[in-house]
Amino acid sequence: MTEQSEGGPQLQKGLQQRHMTMISLGGVIGAGLFVGSGAVMNGTGPAAILSYLAAGLLVVLVMRMLGEMAVANPRVGSFMEYCREALGDWAGFAVGWLYWYFWAIVLAVEAVAGAEILQNWLPGIPIWVMSLVLMTVLTATNLWSVRSFGEFEFWFASIKVAAIIVFIAIGLGWLLGIGGGDSPGLSNLTAHGGFFPEGGVTVLSGVVVVIFAFVGAEIVTIAAAESDQPETAVRKATSTIVWRVIVFYVGSVALLVMITPWREIPSETSPFAAAFGRFGVPAAATIVSAVVLTAALSVLNSGLYTASRMLFALRRHGWAPGWIADTNARGVPWKAILASTSVGYVAVVMSYVSPDKIFYFIINSAGAVALFVYAIICGSQIRMRRRLEAAEPEKLKLRMWGYPWLSWVTLVLTLVVVASMLFVDSDARAQLYLSLISLAVILGVYALIRRRSSRASARISRE
Repeated sequence: MTEQSEGGPQLQKGLQQRHMTMISLGGVIGAGLFVGSGAVMNGTGPAAILSYLAAGLLVVLVMRMLGEMAVANPRVGSFMEYCREALGDWAGFAVGWLYWYFWAIVLAVEAVAGAEILQNWLPGIPIWVMSLVLMTVLTATNLWSVRSFGEFEFWFASIKVAAIIVFIAIGLGWLLGIGGGDSPGLSNLTAHGGFFPEGGVTVLSGVVVVIFAFVGAEIVTIAAAESDQPETAVRKATSTIVWRVIVFYVGSVALLVMITPWREIPSETSPFAAAFGRFGVPAAATIVSAVVLTAALSVLNSGLYTASRMLFALRRHGWAPGWIADTNARGVPWKAILASTSVGYVAVVMSYVSPDKIFYFIINSAGAVALFVYAIICGSQIRMRRRLEAAEPEKLKLRMWGYPWLSWVTLVLTLVVVASMLFVDSDARAQLYLSLISLAVILGVYALIRRRSSRASARISRE
């Protein structure tokens, strides 16, 4: 089966339910959980649990809003189309290009992260070479077929999920004194300066950092358009995200701060490796490094898929070059894939040529754009829900909780997190400022396109 694109090129519906299940599970587990969580716990203390809970709650609410729109009308490009229909072309244009830019940059970040892990095992090969190799391999899998992407993501996600489940099982057993060892019980939650050793404000600053670890949960709504049962896939993903966030993130972080005194949690390396070391697991660091590599490859794989599909959807409205729509015999938008990965290749080269200037600028310029996208999604759901209730209530098979009040609360909270980036640290401020520049550039380009189109229409009408 294929997805018809308004009479244009078709995408193949090659994703099965098992693919969609693991994409939804794995999409919320990135390398940030295995490595980046250490910095949050080290700076916030046991209260980092609340940072992850608050950030997870916000993402759950956004996903519920997105799920309501996606179940009502699953499409390639998903929320870009919803934003366009609800708020106007400017919103669709901005969301589509912002989201594409975000994932195009993430490709480089994850490729470099994966290469840094590989260098521990292959020290003679430069990081930039291994980064390019990783990107080339996963570009090839995406170019082959959407099923190929789904298979790789199925196994990548399976490894991540299995690693978290094993950690939770061993961690709970260790805390309960099963299998020996000197269990601290719950003492580490309060024994080293209390539950809020650095003050309650750090919980909010932790949310600002943590929220980006959850970006990717929405990928399933884009992939749904290439599955054989899109409505079922989106409903399951949005209905189960609550327990996925609680188990994979909040549960893991809670165990980590109970197992290891928060001052001893490493901020540069994986806190999971440190915890497995306390359990006495042989070669803990190597095992966790392999899992982190898998997580990085998973994000690289799904990021390339997501960026290419968003770019493919953008050209439908003339917002991207017409050649982007070209597909191969297997229904893969190969030009959209190559165009998306080309940005990643450039960024990887810059990470070698100018890591402290150009690469730093590129990464930070996409730092906050995901939050901009979430805010526009919230506004779109509020308006689209009103329209659906008035004209097509039968399409509301999955509904946002507490509408409209909870929808407005979610929008306000998203904007609060964006504003909080001004007060966290210099890196967060730089990300916000540069991301605002990215938003301004995209809106400026839209204004130019709109003006040119208006002039062309006026000229045609005069003739």
